[in-house]
Amino acid sequence: MQNSKIIAPGVYWLGADDRRLSLFENLFPLEDGVAYNTYAVMGEKTALIDTVDSAVTQQYLENLEGVLDGRSPDYLIVNHMEPDHCSLVAELMRRYPDMHAVGTAKVPALVRQFYGDDISPRFLPVKDGDALDLGGRTLHFATAPMVHWPEVMFTYDDKAKALFSADAFGSFGAHHSGIFDGDWGTGETVEQEMRRYYTNIVGKYGPQVLAALRKASALEIEFICPLHGPVWRNHIPWLLEKYTAWAGYTPEKRGALVVYGSMYGNTGSAASRIAMELAARSAGEVRLYDVSKTHKSYLVAEAFRLSHIVLAAPTYNAGIYPPVREFVEDLGTLGLKGRTAAIIENGSWAPMSGKLLREMAGALPGWTVLEPALTLRGAECGEAELEAFLSIVAGSINEQ
Repeated sequence: MQNSKIIAPGVYWLGADDRRLSLFENLFPLEDGVAYNTYAVMGEKTALIDTVDSAVTQQYLENLEGVLDGRSPDYLIVNHMEPDHCSLVAELMRRYPDMHAVGTAKVPALVRQFYGDDISPRFLPVKDGDALDLGGRTLHFATAPMVHWPEVMFTYDDKAKALFSADAFGSFGAHHSGIFDGDWGTGETVEQEMRRYYTNIVGKYGPQVLAALRKASALEIEFICPLHGPVWRNHIPWLLEKYTAWAGYTPEKRGALVVYGSMYGNTGSAASRIAMELAARSAGEVRLYDVSKTHKSYLVAEAFRLSHIVLAAPTYNAGIYPPVREFVEDLGTLGLKGRTAAIIENGSWAPMSGKLLREMAGALPGWTVLEPALTLRGAECGEAELEAFLSIVAGSINEQ
């Protein structure tokens, strides 16, 4: 059943939703599926903007045939070659023998790598600042390497003032009542899923995102059309503000993310008490998570959002309790900068997790590790040591 939508005169959404997918990239939990967005821009000539994941091929082809209404597309713009957006590139080239593909010079090699097809005889390479006249409207191209693959570019339609932004400005989640941000709202759930998508998928590439944002700031934009999530038209300044903060690794809130691992409940009990005490001391927003039960993608998003991170871990095989260690490793992989960490260690006879966590957190770019750490011995915790620890952490949060 055809399900295309008009974004602006001559600009159509041709996407589809996959509510059955439970893990994005087979890694990240999806509470409400995912939207695959793709578009058509029509002047005297027609350009398709990206394709979809193979899981939603039938829906996309029905939408495409309905919008084309017998026309043959002239161009396929390939902004991004990740398989959830390019699975039909080779198929469309076969279906429409007069159509040309357009993208950065890296695209043909990636098509061959994934699908074994050589599109180079009908491929038009473009570079930063190039344009394509569709007759009555012009598409302008801006390269955006490593946002978040090397071949990525943005496409701007000067008539609709629409920016087709590849994976930038995307979000987890499927469409419900409509495709626009006003239909999704900017409530807490939408913001959380957009943040979780950015921080885990694109978060490593903050400097490249800021470079792309500088290019976008020179444009008059009425629509931002990403490859996942809502099409933005009502809250674009808010969206750009969020992206600027995330790409610059700037905390959104003063407060503490308390992340703990606990084998028998003792470290968890201490972390819970510390979270409540910090909240009672007005130390900003305080969020408490058991790293063994909460998927790391949610914790990463919270780490980007909050200014301080309290890490609580038992000693395990003379090392760090593995889920806590893996969480800190993820923060390092994603390049999160400029946070303040406090350490809680537990060890019944030879506590080592605190020393190792200090080393890990201290090696992250721009991080500050508060001293001293708090040491637990099983369920034992000295009240004077606890009070000193709380004073140091609350004081640091309240200084910011």
